[in-house]
Amino acid sequence: MKRRSRLLTPVIALIGLAGILSGCSSKEAADVTKDEVILVGTQNDYPPFAFADENNELTGYDIEVVKEIDKKLDGYTFEFVATPWDSMFLALESNKIQAVADQVAKTPEREEKYLFTDESYFAAETVIVVKSGRTDISTLEDLEGKKVGALAGDSYTLLLEEHNKKVDNDIILKYSESGTPSEILQDVQNGRIDAYVNDPIMIQSVMEKYDLDIEVVGQPIVNDNMGIVLKDAEQGEKLKALIDPILKELKEDGTLAKLSKKWTGGEYIPE
Repeated sequence: MKRRSRLLTPVIALIGLAGILSGCSSKEAADVTKDEVILVGTQNDYPPFAFADENNELTGYDIEVVKEIDKKLDGYTFEFVATPWDSMFLALESNKIQAVADQVAKTPEREEKYLFTDESYFAAETVIVVKSGRTDISTLEDLEGKKVGALAGDSYTLLLEEHNKKVDNDIILKYSESGTPSEILQDVQNGRIDAYVNDPIMIQSVMEKYDLDIEVVGQPIVNDNMGIVLKDAEQGEKLKALIDPILKELKEDGTLAKLSKKWTGGEYIPE
């Protein structure tokens, strides 16, 4: 069974330590406190993958996947840090967090800078959402000249930015000041912007939570595999080597499919 270190009050800690040292070997005493804490960055407003529940506790599919990894990985304890998307990778680079589990799509540009687990834990689609009843938008090309919500640096925004490099009539990207998809989706309903591009499962979850009059249109633009992101350094390499076999096991034993069905209603697990 995995051992975890705990922070005790000074008096209790002394009593507990005396009991530990008198009742076990020095190796066993060292094992009690050996866990290295890994801070995992994730958003707190991205349901059903990562969000704060009614008790202000982080939960969701990505959170539970990491917790399953934590159960199986001795020597480490994972703790979550609610981090805005626009500062997620800066936090990783500055070692304020050591991992990211936040529906991050594997892209060539990201894989040049960061380590991704070889094993992906979710297969996501990218779709367009508009105010219900709108008929003039259904494809990426239809977004040209329109105002589209964006979060700086996420894979959906990168997709639109890459599209703009190839066309004369740019998609007008309106970068969110709030940094949350739910705020952008409310802007779609209220007519402040014309559309948003993101994951349909998240869109459905936010739409139901806020009773938004919006709808997904057209066919999926792309499909992406999501991986856990680590800093491209010695610690990251070590963690990647430990996490990949566990993700593979969770995929093979049906744990990922079970969690996906619980949180999304379907089994969106990469082959």
